[in-house]
Amino acid sequence: MLKEHAKILQVFHSAGEIVGRKKLQKMIYIAKKMSFPFQERFQFHFFGPYSEELTLRVEELCNMGFLQETMEKKGGYHQYRYTLTPAGREFLAVNQVDIPCLDDCFTDMNGQSARFLELVSTILYFEGLPKEEVAEKVFTLKSKQNYTQEEIDEAYEYIEKLKKKAQTPQ
Repeated sequence: MLKEHAKILQVFHSAGEIVGRKKLQKMIYIAKKMSFPFQERFQFHFFGPYSEELTLRVEELCNMGFLQETMEKKGGYHQYRYTLTPAGREFLAVNQVDIPCLDDCFTDMNGQSARFLELVSTILYFEGLPKEEVAEKVFTLKSKQNYTQEEIDEAYEYIEKLKKKAQTPQ
């Protein structure tokens, strides 16, 4: 019943603290595209792929006391920090989730900026299109982010690096 919840908790166990709701959304989406077994459905939204299911699942985990959500005021917006609680660790100990390569991939993604992960997830969302068309979509849909062609190339390189990590047990 709570297997999908346990997978999300495992992400926090692997990555440690995750700062930002947008960053968490992008990390899970990217992991799903790397064939990790996340079941949440995603749609394209303002900041790229977004899952209402994931939002609800995280809210439930906070309500159950398995995740700690801390809101901080940052200038004109709020930022959220998420950490696994002792109760969440106990839950994971009883409901073990074994997903090979998860730790390494999530540690790596957590070290990236939310802005970069937004670019990576957007590229993955349109991965069936030729690179030139993906770049056009990024420049059009993400015009406020002012991504450069160099950043797009860097995102493609990062995707290949992550794919290798996702397939190679450390």
